[in-house]
Amino acid sequence: MSRTVVGVNLAEWARAQGVHLQTARRWFREGILPVPAERVGPRTILVNVEANAAVRATGGVGLYARVSSCDQKADLERQTARLVQWAAAAGHRVVRCEAEIASGMNGSRAKIRRLLADPAVVTVVVEHKDRLGRMNTELVEAALSASGRRLVVLDDGEVEDDLVRDMVEVLTSLCARLYGRSSARDRARKVLQAAAAGG
Repeated sequence: MSRTVVGVNLAEWARAQGVHLQTARRWFREGILPVPAERVGPRTILVNVEANAAVRATGGVGLYARVSSCDQKADLERQTARLVQWAAAAGHRVVRCEAEIASGMNGSRAKIRRLLADPAVVTVVVEHKDRLGRMNTELVEAALSASGRRLVVLDDGEVEDDLVRDMVEVLTSLCARLYGRSSARDRARKVLQAAAAGG
């Protein structure tokens, strides 16, 4: 006897997860949607909510991806896709997926704040620890642990290009205070180049 699959439209699922519909459709096409889904018509994709509920006991997973600048947008998409693939392969229920372009030195990033404030997120997953931030990630980890949540880092390595961008940003700020805004970025880059040549 065939069993009826209880499902919700992909658009509803995407809205509930905080994922853009076009992103969810792309994940479905690429086979990396973190929940079982099937096409039931020319324009309709149903997400299997029964299967989604089956893994609910493990707690909700929040995925976070970040790059420092707009010219790294392709890297941001690849980073997000790798996080989604990991969650799907591990059978985790993704309740929020956030990706943003912002410096790791900036503590006022809206999307990571939204993810950390979501009570449905029990586990925060990042590809590299420095995606969460350049400093004090141990404090975030301790705060998560104190509230019965945890941080999962898929790769302990550091993204060197992003570190250089963050260092340029810090040095630019310092140079701007000393020499004025007009030449601050050039001076910061020269300092980094001199440090690299000397090392």
